Amino acid sequence: MHDGQAAGEFVFFDFEPDHGDIAAEVLAGLSSQPKRISPKYFYDARGSALFEQITELDEYYPTRTEMALFDAHLGEIAERVGDHVCLIEYGSGSSKKIRKVLQSITPLAYVPIDISLEHLRANAWALHQDFPHVNVYPVCADITQSFELPDATADLTRVGFFPGSSIGNFEPTEAQRFLHTVHQTLGSGASLIIGVDRKKPVEILERAYNDADGVTAEFNLNLLRHLNERLGADFQVEQFSHDARYNETLGCVQMFLKSEQRQQVNIAGQSVSFAAGEELHTENSYKYHPHEFKALAKAAGFSVDLEWTDERDYFSLYLLTAD
Repeated sequence: MHDGQAAGEFVFFDFEPDHGDIAAEVLAGLSSQPKRISPKYFYDARGSALFEQITELDEYYPTRTEMALFDAHLGEIAERVGDHVCLIEYGSGSSKKIRKVLQSITPLAYVPIDISLEHLRANAWALHQDFPHVNVYPVCADITQSFELPDATADLTRVGFFPGSSIGNFEPTEAQRFLHTVHQTLGSGASLIIGVDRKKPVEILERAYNDADGVTAEFNLNLLRHLNERLGADFQVEQFSHDARYNETLGCVQMFLKSEQRQQVNIAGQSVSFAAGEELHTENSYKYHPHEFKALAKAAGFSVDLEWTDERDYFSLYLLTAD
């Protein structure tokens, strides 16, 4: 604890977000053409650990590039947002980035928001132990929906935090809708720190999602293991293979699992057929030129206050202001 600073409080808020009917959602995706499964099913415990490995791969530039931008510019952001800050993190993921931000901005309150209750509670408590002077108010909620922030943060300057180019996992219309919801939650005059992956040569993008060690392939295939455990499905994981390629028209890297043979999969009491070579779509990761992202942010009610990129123009870090 910092000398002279009182211990902060830890209060957990569970808004009991609706997880929906998971089996019905998965079966609807598997009955569509092309077949698809939401990327949110990547993140069981093993999937989260595999993603941490991905962030350290030589081919996967986004995490280390964004971390370097944090190192270079968080001081400037801290000066701009000032004191009496409430830091609101959308999606409580890896703690490496938020630790950097907490050290630089030193907020009075920190509000991590995530739909996974136990994951959120564990992460938030660990951070509270290491930053005991900060009031920590974890909120279990769906980040894509509107909700009220804890009353204790009402008089603080609100600063949102959405790193890792997670905005790229939304379809562009959904990304705009999400940013609009963030604007409503944070309120006019609030700030948003957001990382955005940029468009760049195809070979660099595709290499980042097809690493030589096969970690990304294992991460993608683990989605099937997760569904086997969660829904009692019987995917034969070894009969699927990973593929990721850049879609120039859409401006995104798309990930797929390809069925290596004709097969049937039983899931939640129903049978799903796969043709040999048929693809199951698992993720889109959109990339944005700066002018494209600025237009998206503007449409959602944000203006760009500050922006930075690395020397190769691979990744952008923005400080937005809610108009």
